Amino acid sequence: MKNPRTLNRLLLLVILGITLTGLWLLLRELGMPGNLSTGGMAAWLNAQDAAGPLLLMLVMVMAVVIGPIPTLPVSAAAGMAFGVVGGTLVASAGALAGALTSFGISRFIARDLVRRKLGDNPLFQEQAPQKVLFWSVFITRLVPLFSFALVSYAAGLTVISTWRYALATYLGMLPMTVVFVTLGRSFQVHPVAAAIASAILLVAMFLAPYYLQRFHGERLKRLFR
Repeated sequence: MKNPRTLNRLLLLVILGITLTGLWLLLRELGMPGNLSTGGMAAWLNAQDAAGPLLLMLVMVMAVVIGPIPTLPVSAAAGMAFGVVGGTLVASAGALAGALTSFGISRFIARDLVRRKLGDNPLFQEQAPQKVLFWSVFITRLVPLFSFALVSYAAGLTVISTWRYALATYLGMLPMTVVFVTLGRSFQVHPVAAAIASAILLVAMFLAPYYLQRFHGERLKRLFR
């Protein structure tokens, strides 16, 4: 007979798959564009009136939990539909909800197994420093070199506390969320300028880790001690 814990994990995966499939079909029935284009998403959200912010949050949750669905056009659509402030609040809330969902799924399903297999790795030990884990999550959120979904699932395998994970996730993703929401908003008015600004900002963010490692490496190391 299978272990009850294993059965619970399998049941959770089945429920999760059914829920996500049902949610996707519901959103498509409500008119959500299948290609998730920024303009199409913004037009669809504007047509939903008061339900628009909730629907965008649901799309963002799915984008984070499923992984391959891109979050950039969703954030840009939030800017086009709700403005910079409103779009940032809705997009970041949806991303955080998705990140916490992925974190919880990973922790419940695979943390015990990974800890048994990789118990010698400092990041997966019970005594792993919470400060190190916090800054690890924060930096991977801040720099768009890492998959948002992958970091969410990976963090659930560690012993980082939920509130530290949530705080590091929100603070780390907030700058890029503001950038994408602002670009989505400005694209309506100045598409060429927005495209140029987007390219410059993305290059700057990709180069940031190399700059930090080369010129502030020792300072960063002290943060992890």
